[in-house]
Amino acid sequence: MPEIDDIDHRVLRLLREDGRRTFSDMAGTIGLSVAAVKRRVDRLKEIGVITGFSVQIDYAKLGWGIEAFTELRYAGTTPVSEIVRTATDVAEVQAVFTIAGDPDALIHVRARDLGHLQQVIDHLRRAGNVTGTKTLLVLGSWTRDALTPRPPRIAGMK
Repeated sequence: MPEIDDIDHRVLRLLREDGRRTFSDMAGTIGLSVAAVKRRVDRLKEIGVITGFSVQIDYAKLGWGIEAFTELRYAGTTPVSEIVRTATDVAEVQAVFTIAGDPDALIHVRARDLGHLQQVIDHLRRAGNVTGTKTLLVLGSWTRDALTPRPPRIAGMK
Protein backbone atom coordinates (compact mmCIF):
# COMPACT_ATOMS: atom_id res chain seq x y z
CA MET A 1 0.00 0.00 0.00
CA PRO A 2 1.48 3.37 -0.99
CA GLU A 3 2.46 5.84 1.71
CA ILE A 4 0.10 8.79 1.69
CA ASP A 5 0.81 11.61 4.13
CA ASP A 6 -1.31 14.51 5.37
CA ILE A 7 -0.12 16.80 2.58
CA ASP A 8 -1.11 14.20 -0.04
CA HIS A 9 -4.57 14.05 1.57
CA ARG A 10 -4.80 17.84 1.40
CA VAL A 11 -3.87 17.78 -2.30
CA LEU A 12 -6.48 15.09 -2.94
CA ARG A 13 -9.13 17.03 -1.01
CA LEU A 14 -8.45 20.17 -3.05
CA LEU A 15 -8.65 18.22 -6.32
CA ARG A 16 -11.93 16.59 -5.23
CA GLU A 17 -13.36 20.05 -4.60
CA ASP A 18 -12.21 21.25 -8.03
CA GLY A 19 -10.37 18.93 -10.41
CA ARG A 20 -9.35 21.93 -12.53
CA ARG A 21 -7.61 23.69 -9.65
CA THR A 22 -4.17 24.95 -10.64
CA PHE A 23 -0.93 23.79 -9.05
CA SER A 24 -0.31 27.43 -8.14
CA ASP A 25 -3.62 27.70 -6.27
CA MET A 26 -2.99 24.44 -4.42
CA ALA A 27 0.56 25.50 -3.57
CA GLY A 28 -0.69 28.73 -2.01
CA THR A 29 -3.38 26.91 -0.02
CA ILE A 30 -1.09 24.13 1.22
CA GLY A 31 2.08 26.19 1.65
CA LEU A 32 4.31 24.34 -0.82
CA SER A 33 6.02 25.40 -4.03
CA VAL A 34 4.22 24.87 -7.33
CA ALA A 35 6.88 22.31 -8.31
CA ALA A 36 6.36 20.36 -5.06
CA VAL A 37 2.59 20.20 -5.62
CA LYS A 38 3.10 19.06 -9.22
CA ARG A 39 5.50 16.32 -8.06
CA ARG A 40 2.94 15.11 -5.52
CA VAL A 41 0.11 15.04 -8.08
CA ASP A 42 2.36 13.24 -10.58
CA ARG A 43 3.34 10.69 -7.90
CA LEU A 44 -0.28 10.15 -6.87
CA LYS A 45 -1.15 9.50 -10.53
CA GLU A 46 1.86 7.21 -11.01
CA ILE A 47 1.01 5.00 -8.01
CA GLY A 48 -2.64 4.81 -9.04
CA VAL A 49 -4.23 6.84 -6.24
CA ILE A 50 -5.42 9.43 -8.76
CA THR A 51 -7.00 7.46 -11.58
CA GLY A 52 -8.28 10.38 -13.63
CA PHE A 53 -10.05 13.70 -13.59
CA SER A 54 -13.72 14.16 -14.34
CA VAL A 55 -16.51 16.65 -14.49
CA GLN A 56 -19.66 16.53 -12.36
CA ILE A 57 -22.83 16.94 -14.39
CA ASP A 58 -26.35 17.94 -13.41
CA TYR A 59 -28.15 15.30 -15.47
CA ALA A 60 -31.60 16.74 -14.73
CA LYS A 61 -30.59 19.89 -16.65
CA LEU A 62 -29.80 17.67 -19.62
CA GLY A 63 -33.23 16.05 -19.52
CA TRP A 64 -32.20 12.91 -17.60
CA GLY A 65 -34.08 13.68 -14.38
CA ILE A 66 -34.85 10.14 -13.24
CA GLU A 67 -32.21 8.29 -11.26
CA ALA A 68 -32.69 4.78 -9.92
CA PHE A 69 -30.94 1.71 -8.62
CA THR A 70 -32.05 -1.66 -9.91
CA GLU A 71 -31.29 -4.95 -8.23
CA LEU A 72 -30.71 -7.78 -10.71
CA ARG A 73 -31.04 -11.45 -9.89
CA TYR A 74 -29.58 -14.12 -12.16
CA ALA A 75 -29.74 -17.86 -12.57
CA GLY A 76 -27.22 -19.43 -10.20
CA THR A 77 -24.89 -20.61 -12.95
CA THR A 78 -24.45 -17.18 -14.55
CA PRO A 79 -20.79 -16.06 -14.68
CA VAL A 80 -20.02 -12.62 -13.22
CA SER A 81 -18.68 -11.47 -16.59
CA GLU A 82 -22.13 -12.04 -18.12
CA ILE A 83 -23.78 -10.11 -15.30
CA VAL A 84 -21.54 -7.13 -15.97
CA ARG A 85 -21.96 -7.39 -19.77
CA THR A 86 -25.76 -7.47 -19.48
CA ALA A 87 -25.80 -4.06 -17.82
CA THR A 88 -22.85 -2.32 -19.48
CA ASP A 89 -24.38 -2.83 -22.91
CA VAL A 90 -27.23 -0.48 -21.87
CA ALA A 91 -26.40 3.21 -22.41
CA GLU A 92 -28.59 4.35 -19.50
CA VAL A 93 -26.58 2.29 -16.99
CA GLN A 94 -24.13 4.51 -15.12
CA ALA A 95 -22.48 1.89 -12.90
CA VAL A 96 -22.61 -1.83 -12.18
CA PHE A 97 -21.85 -3.34 -8.78
CA THR A 98 -21.65 -7.12 -8.55
CA ILE A 99 -22.35 -8.08 -4.97
CA ALA A 100 -22.33 -11.12 -2.71
CA GLY A 101 -25.68 -12.49 -1.62
CA ASP A 102 -29.09 -11.61 -2.95
CA PRO A 103 -29.31 -9.76 -5.34
CA ASP A 104 -26.42 -10.56 -7.69
CA ALA A 105 -25.92 -7.02 -8.98
CA LEU A 106 -26.94 -3.46 -8.26
CA ILE A 107 -26.98 -1.06 -11.18
CA HIS A 108 -27.23 2.71 -11.23
CA VAL A 109 -29.54 3.94 -14.01
CA ARG A 110 -30.44 7.38 -15.40
CA ALA A 111 -33.51 7.94 -17.58
CA ARG A 112 -35.43 10.84 -19.12
CA ASP A 113 -38.75 9.99 -17.45
CA LEU A 114 -40.60 7.08 -15.85
CA GLY A 115 -41.65 5.66 -19.22
CA HIS A 116 -38.03 5.61 -20.34
CA LEU A 117 -37.00 3.96 -17.05
CA GLN A 118 -39.64 1.29 -17.63
CA GLN A 119 -38.19 0.59 -21.10
CA VAL A 120 -34.69 0.23 -19.61
CA ILE A 121 -35.94 -2.16 -16.90
CA ASP A 122 -37.92 -4.18 -19.46
CA HIS A 123 -34.80 -4.46 -21.61
CA LEU A 124 -32.72 -5.65 -18.63
CA ARG A 125 -35.38 -8.21 -17.67
CA ARG A 126 -35.17 -9.78 -21.14
CA ALA A 127 -31.37 -9.95 -21.07
CA GLY A 128 -29.46 -13.17 -20.51
CA ASN A 129 -30.22 -15.13 -17.37
CA VAL A 130 -32.01 -12.36 -15.44
CA THR A 131 -34.57 -14.00 -13.14
CA GLY A 132 -35.80 -10.91 -11.31
CA THR A 133 -35.43 -7.18 -10.70
CA LYS A 134 -36.33 -4.64 -8.07
CA THR A 135 -36.03 -0.92 -8.80
CA LEU A 136 -35.59 1.87 -6.27
CA LEU A 137 -36.12 5.51 -7.36
CA VAL A 138 -33.69 8.10 -6.03
CA LEU A 139 -35.42 11.02 -4.33
CA GLY A 140 -32.22 12.81 -3.34
CA SER A 141 -28.57 12.04 -2.69
CA TRP A 142 -25.58 12.92 -0.54
CA THR A 143 -22.03 11.58 -0.73
CA ARG A 144 -19.46 11.50 2.05
CA ASP A 145 -16.01 12.71 1.12
CA ALA A 146 -13.99 9.51 1.42
CA LEU A 147 -10.88 11.53 2.30
CA THR A 148 -12.29 12.93 5.52
CA PRO A 149 -13.46 9.96 7.60
CA ARG A 150 -15.38 11.00 10.64
CA PRO A 151 -15.65 9.23 13.99
CA PRO A 152 -18.89 7.30 14.52
CA ARG A 153 -21.68 9.24 16.23
CA ILE A 154 -23.40 6.21 17.71
CA ALA A 155 -22.43 5.69 21.34
CA GLY A 156 -20.33 2.58 21.89
CA MET A 157 -19.23 2.19 18.23
CA LYS A 158 -15.54 2.26 17.47
